[in-house]
Amino acid sequence: MTMQIPAPASKPAARMSLPAGRIGKRLVQVAVTLFGLLLLTFFIGRVMPVDPVLAIVGPDADHSTYQQVYHQLGFDKPLWTQFGIYLSGLAHGDLGNALLTGKPVTQDILRVFPATMELATLAIILGAGAGIPLGVLAAAKRNSIADYGVRIISLAGYSTPIFWVGMMGLLVFYAWLGWVGGAGRVDFSLDGQVTRHSGFMLIDALIAGNWEVFRNALNHLILPAALLGFHSLAYISRMTRSFMLAQLSQEFIITARVKGLSEWDVLWNHAFRNILVQLLTVVALAYGSLLEGAVLIETVFSWPGFGSYLTSSLMLGDMNAVMGCVLVVGMIFVVLNLLSDLLYQVFDPRTKV
Repeated sequence: MTMQIPAPASKPAARMSLPAGRIGKRLVQVAVTLFGLLLLTFFIGRVMPVDPVLAIVGPDADHSTYQQVYHQLGFDKPLWTQFGIYLSGLAHGDLGNALLTGKPVTQDILRVFPATMELATLAIILGAGAGIPLGVLAAAKRNSIADYGVRIISLAGYSTPIFWVGMMGLLVFYAWLGWVGGAGRVDFSLDGQVTRHSGFMLIDALIAGNWEVFRNALNHLILPAALLGFHSLAYISRMTRSFMLAQLSQEFIITARVKGLSEWDVLWNHAFRNILVQLLTVVALAYGSLLEGAVLIETVFSWPGFGSYLTSSLMLGDMNAVMGCVLVVGMIFVVLNLLSDLLYQVFDPRTKV
């Protein structure tokens, strides 16, 4: 007589189906969020007290010319119809043409985004590279002079207006000391000497083997990146300190110290390892904030990036460009959130179902 043993495949199958269901749910949430973001941005743009038609034809154009452009842009149609036309074009990968440049918005964004990404990438490297050790130090030396110093630095990074810091940085390090380059990505005399391949000035200069442009571009990049990095350092160091304090109060840390482990091992091999996934999420979100929030620094330093393009488009009332930028910003945070969830799944077994 043989016994019928139930196949154990059903339970793993159910487990395997859950991640797919979670991914599907997240994609639906992403689609709804982006749709709501576009809808809100579109209708706010239509009620703004800025006339994009007047920006195109100029203040001296006659009424017939104004009306012709008004009809060509479709502003005579109901708002829902205009929004539907925009969504139809978006479904085919068409973000429309920018009023500012007369070129497709997609082409403009691809042109300006590498400059911001280059700036934000160096900034987050500096911010995380300094903020994480400072946060660990503050937690390890709680209520000491070092802890108070890190907290003061964090408070200063949060409370000081970034545009004021930018202007003071230019005044001190460029005008007075001459340690760094001024506004723009390179000196005017070197502009255009390197063929654009990636859009990243440092990479393109390396590809061309032009070390003069590389040094000059790095000289222009270091100050705005350091100031943005200081802003992100404040957030990252504060979160690192908070995470570490929570870990250092756990029983396994007390056990590790009782066993005679060095303070270095306790901090970095035990406590810090447990907050690594949380820190990756914090750094990823800080990076996303730098990509979309570098508007003031780019304005102060005349940096031809994504933030400057968005600001100019807003001032002109160019809603095609504005909505394209909003969509890019939304996608950045969506991708970073998805990556954060993936990192939790990979590095933290407790989150796996």
